[in-house]
Amino acid sequence: MKKKKFKLPLMIIFILVIILLAFSILLGYIWKVLTTSEFFAVKQVIVRQSGESFEYLKGKNIFDLNLNIESSRALLNCPDCRKVRFLRILPNCVIVDFLKRKPVALAKFYKKYAIDQQGVFFSPVGTAEEADLPVIYGLETKIFGPKPGVRYKRPEIDLALSIIKEFKSNSTLRSFVLKKIDVTNLQGAGLFVLLPNQAVNYIKPVPQLGWVGFEVRIGEGSVKQKLMILGGLLMQANKELANIKYIDLRFKEPVIKLNNVK
Repeated sequence: MKKKKFKLPLMIIFILVIILLAFSILLGYIWKVLTTSEFFAVKQVIVRQSGESFEYLKGKNIFDLNLNIESSRALLNCPDCRKVRFLRILPNCVIVDFLKRKPVALAKFYKKYAIDQQGVFFSPVGTAEEADLPVIYGLETKIFGPKPGVRYKRPEIDLALSIIKEFKSNSTLRSFVLKKIDVTNLQGAGLFVLLPNQAVNYIKPVPQLGWVGFEVRIGEGSVKQKLMILGGLLMQANKELANIKYIDLRFKEPVIKLNNVK
């Protein structure tokens, strides 16, 4: 038995076409009114977290602005920003937010650059340069003439950022201060840790050290696991903390070298 094909009457099809056409014309008219009315001309531009001026936006229709293009253009001129966000506030205001990168360390070159957790370099400003951030050494021969706003893919950078991230997330190490990271040689990569204040208070500092702390040789791979081992060793060391010269975690069995042991 053949199935009957369902066909719309020509009159219904004609009516639907007329309705769609009328709706399209109405939308076009509304868009024309919105994009030509002086009521929606930009009169105020509010810029936050930057001294940049966007006066050229004033007078332009707020719906005609391509905010993605404006954002990309502004981001090119702000290497220390992770994003520049443009917001329309109807009827005639535009807000520009400069979302700054958060430095997690300073990288030592011919001058110091700030670096965020994504590995992007940028020039430190104000408190960023003065902040108590760890300094990464050993990149001078790996990257020549670093450019602000650029992310460089290097295993040395990945290792340094991994150390910073895992050091911060390790609850046992929170009272210690990560002072510097040396990634000159990946196999011999290490860090320098400052003792917590309470340890310095009841232990006599070692006079020959520039800081009251010790070196940790970590090498490549298993950063999280090695820092967990480090936390356990420091809990066991207790009152010997200020007497530690270095801890070597590169081998199967960790090695602790004391200052008074030859």
